[in-house]
Amino acid sequence: MRWLLPVFLGLLAACAQPGDTPAPPLAEKRIALTFDDAPRARGAFLSEDERTRLLIANLAAAGVDQAAFFVNPGQIDDADDERRIAAYVAAGHVIANHSATHPRLSRVEATAYLADIDAAEDWLRGRDGYRPWFRYPYLDEGQGDRAKRDAVRAGLDQRGLSNGYATLEAIDWFYEAAAKKAVADGHEIDRHALRDLYVQAHVEAAEFYDGLAREALGHSPAHVMLLHETDIAALWIGDLVQALRDRGWTIVSVDEAYADPVAALAKTYDTPVAQGTLTEMVAWQKGLPAPRWYRGNDTRLAQEWFDTRVLGLPTSDAD
Repeated sequence: MRWLLPVFLGLLAACAQPGDTPAPPLAEKRIALTFDDAPRARGAFLSEDERTRLLIANLAAAGVDQAAFFVNPGQIDDADDERRIAAYVAAGHVIANHSATHPRLSRVEATAYLADIDAAEDWLRGRDGYRPWFRYPYLDEGQGDRAKRDAVRAGLDQRGLSNGYATLEAIDWFYEAAAKKAVADGHEIDRHALRDLYVQAHVEAAEFYDGLAREALGHSPAHVMLLHETDIAALWIGDLVQALRDRGWTIVSVDEAYADPVAALAKTYDTPVAQGTLTEMVAWQKGLPAPRWYRGNDTRLAQEWFDTRVLGLPTSDAD
């Protein structure tokens, strides 16, 4: 009767509608978690210490053995900030360079930008948990200035730093800022709705960028999710991890993700504008049509979602 299995599978394939994409095996969808802008100032709900303790605890409870924190040493004000960074490392996570002061490459000279990277390296290199990765602030790699883009690429090579790219994002920084402003303005925050919005946006983004990567590359790479060291991450990272697993994603270490062959494309792609996720850049180079980025990264749409779902405002008032 074993001969019936291929016949049955063939019938299933024949019944599929045009455009249907079979669900990939669980192990085929891999994702690592990274957090930018550490250490951040106080957010909407937690003190800085509370945020660090809760984020470490919830990552551990979710079974995330290694995440990466991209650090801005120029934002370190005191020993408490240093202690919080050390706490992430002590919990098994790693740290990497996000520049000292978070400049946009498109707005400064390449020499000044590389000097800012060096200032961050002076603080980072030699510390426990250090990795020689650099993530561009704002994912801005020079935008339309190819000479500047190439100068910084060469500078990173000279320093032994690799591009700490992200393959997907869902502007969690925006929801953190929106929540902080809403609290300051006296609005009541529906935390359950904010949690659901945070989780839904990031799962949708993961699925969107994975589909785009499959079109561009012919397979699913090990993905790197860009998050930020925020209160909403500390509160609900466990919910996000569970939702990703429910959709067939496997959480992997950042070391594993950056060992993926797709990493080589981070310093070879050539597009008219160098800003955004690696997935966008590769899709653009391959000639895939827009949209090449998740629709929820439009801040106007994200604000509408926040206002209507989290604050309960009618659509007309949310505009």
